[in-house]
Amino acid sequence: MSMVTSSPLNNDEILLCERLRSMKLSGMADAFATQMQDPNADLLPFMERFTEIVNQEWQNRYDKKFNRFLKRAHLRYPDANLDQTIYDPARKLDATAIERLATCHWIDEGKNLLITGMTSSGKTYLSNALCISALRQLKTVRYIRANTLMLELEQARLKATYLDYVTAMASLDLLAIDDFGLMELDLDKCRDLFEVIDGRDGRRSTIIISQFPIKSWFDLFKEHTYADACLARITDKRHSYRLEMNGISMREAER
Repeated sequence: MSMVTSSPLNNDEILLCERLRSMKLSGMADAFATQMQDPNADLLPFMERFTEIVNQEWQNRYDKKFNRFLKRAHLRYPDANLDQTIYDPARKLDATAIERLATCHWIDEGKNLLITGMTSSGKTYLSNALCISALRQLKTVRYIRANTLMLELEQARLKATYLDYVTAMASLDLLAIDDFGLMELDLDKCRDLFEVIDGRDGRRSTIIISQFPIKSWFDLFKEHTYADACLARITDKRHSYRLEMNGISMREAER
């Protein structure tokens, strides 16, 4: 069987492609050029051909925006995904709950997610996979370790950009704070954490990842007034979901 040979573009087709590119419609230009070079393109109905052209432009723009959002999210595992390991009985995960969380309806509702469990159980990886689910819906996301958050808040205060920083954190659709509990929470840091949490309360979703059980979080705060205020906003059962990961160590499973 002989292969179909592509046809070169004529001057009118080249001009149209150039005009599409000048209007920043490179996806449409590429799809149009591909069709014009295919001698069998006319076998397809106009609507199908036009749909293909528009879809390629849409996909190009979606991919660029997704990659831009992904870069800004600063994920530890930018390739994380919810693969078949969530159904492994040894991991003791609530796979049904994870599947529902992956739809991101809870983010639309401004609810929180608390992920706890022993070290190396895959908490960070799972949180990043859920962050990617949100990113695929073009939601704004930021992943950050608790110590780094405290440091950035301190630096923002020194640079007189504190309000801008807190406002930026409050505007994110999803904020994931990892290693909660592995940070010093003196009075100033208690106040800083409260500002971030309060700015998001009831409007934006926050993931808290910790190796410490939730019942011990109160004692992490040096100032108990802020402990009450922060935890009331984070852990309220009416506005937060919980995942416990106390199954097999993922590091052991990889050996």
